[in-house]
Amino acid sequence: MSEPRAWTVDSRTLWRIGFIALAIIAIGLFANFVIADGGGVIFIVLMAWFFALAISPGVDRLSRRMSRGLATLIMMGGLAAFLALFFFAFGQLLIDQLVSIVRALPDLFARVIEWFNATFGTSYNARELLAEIDFTDENIRSFSLRIATGILGFAASILGSFFGLFTFGLIAFYISADGPRLRRWIASLFPAQTQLVFINVWDTTAEKVGRYVAARALLATINSVTSGIVFFAIGLPYWLPMAIWTGVVAQFVPMVGTYIAIILPVVIGLLSGNPWLGAIVLAWALLYQQVENLTIEPRISARAVDVNPAVAFASVLLGAALFGVAGALLAIPVIAMVITLIGLYVKRHDLIAEIESGGGGNAPVANGPPPDDNDTE
Repeated sequence: MSEPRAWTVDSRTLWRIGFIALAIIAIGLFANFVIADGGGVIFIVLMAWFFALAISPGVDRLSRRMSRGLATLIMMGGLAAFLALFFFAFGQLLIDQLVSIVRALPDLFARVIEWFNATFGTSYNARELLAEIDFTDENIRSFSLRIATGILGFAASILGSFFGLFTFGLIAFYISADGPRLRRWIASLFPAQTQLVFINVWDTTAEKVGRYVAARALLATINSVTSGIVFFAIGLPYWLPMAIWTGVVAQFVPMVGTYIAIILPVVIGLLSGNPWLGAIVLAWALLYQQVENLTIEPRISARAVDVNPAVAFASVLLGAALFGVAGALLAIPVIAMVITLIGLYVKRHDLIAEIESGGGGNAPVANGPPPDDNDTE
């Protein structure tokens, strides 16, 4: 029986292992430095990229009649003009109504408790419950003041931080206007056999994600405008923030968004002193949802990416847990992009007869190994 051979490592191998370990540590530290100190810039670039994708359908249409740079300027200028006109017309009203909602929270909470006691025979005291969570009148006034100053401060910071806004707009402009040349430049960094794959991934991602974001934004706008007209016509308190809330939440929160969006306006209508307002708001929500599902959404979302509601909801929760509000907003476009790429590059096989016919788990299991893919194709 031969003796086991001793395992030896020469000094050159040790030096190589040491250099590799140091290189890995250096790369990790550099990546941590970039993410920690350059996270703001990375976030601006990412948001600008998604913004460029969102306006890409309109830019593509306009670029057939003019240069792509001019088409991008028209799209971005039109959006900026719309936002400016909106905040000029409704900005102060929106702030006043938001502050009024916060100030009215104790009264709304007390009415809810009264209804709950009358319905279920309980004897809860609204003031005692509010005191337990430290929701006193002084805290309400302080919180309302912070909200008002915070909203005004946020608007002032947007106007004041011109450099950040200019950086976002400039990056988005170049990504959209110079997208084809940027795509070719990045493709030139890859070997020949990979370039076609990269171009296909870029084009598919831009088309699908852009159409999805644009479809959601358009549906949210239609929902908010129509709901705002109805809420204003019936005299619903805080009609403007309720209309914006209804449109945005219903379109960008999957599965439960429609129900979450309408609960708050219905409750405010029921507790407004005229309970019929809540009933009208609920009836409008049900009517609009049916009209949207049957007529508006199929036409607008016909060419957008179809994301399973459960997958979309899980992606929103994960995005919010990892990156906060921005992660929740970007979660669905990102998962839409991933699903599209999986559909392009992951091989799919024909279903066996038992599954295709709907037998599923009730079909008897055949003896022997499962059939090979080559035998079923």
